[in-house]
Amino acid sequence: MTHPARTAPRIGIVGWKNSGKTTLAAALISELTNRGFIVASVKSAHHAFQIDNPSTDSAKHAAAGAAQTAILGGQRWAIMNNRETDEPAPSLDDVLARMSPCDVVLVEGFKKNPHPKIEVCAQGTDQPTLADHDTYIMAIACDRGAKTNLPTFKRDDVAGLTDFICNIIGKPT
Repeated sequence: MTHPARTAPRIGIVGWKNSGKTTLAAALISELTNRGFIVASVKSAHHAFQIDNPSTDSAKHAAAGAAQTAILGGQRWAIMNNRETDEPAPSLDDVLARMSPCDVVLVEGFKKNPHPKIEVCAQGTDQPTLADHDTYIMAIACDRGAKTNLPTFKRDDVAGLTDFICNIIGKPT
């Protein structure tokens, strides 16, 4: 049963910069989709980013001052909101309220938000785990020994992590 994205179960993928969050998120999306789930994803960006090549018509519309720019194609569409830099970014809930129904939302980043999370640890670093200070972290995906009582998976154990996610959201694997 699909839910509006704002009420669908959320699982966060968090970690320090360059820890492999995007690689793991993409692998989990693929595995969940292969298992028949409708997956939505949200990615946090902490800086200005460009999703449109500056030479495209939609980028020219935005540069000319359009508050919103929509792009509609045969198999893909997007609405981009262009806001003044002093305006606050919308909340995760606000964004999810605008998204289509789904079975689960994978949220990359948003490490301060209160939803279940999987922490990804970079290989070869001695950075402390976020789980030390975040009770919403339910598991660690790490290729080095993590000192934790939480369930720990290798970063490439996508099947095991997907089973874990299915268990968290109460869906059969």
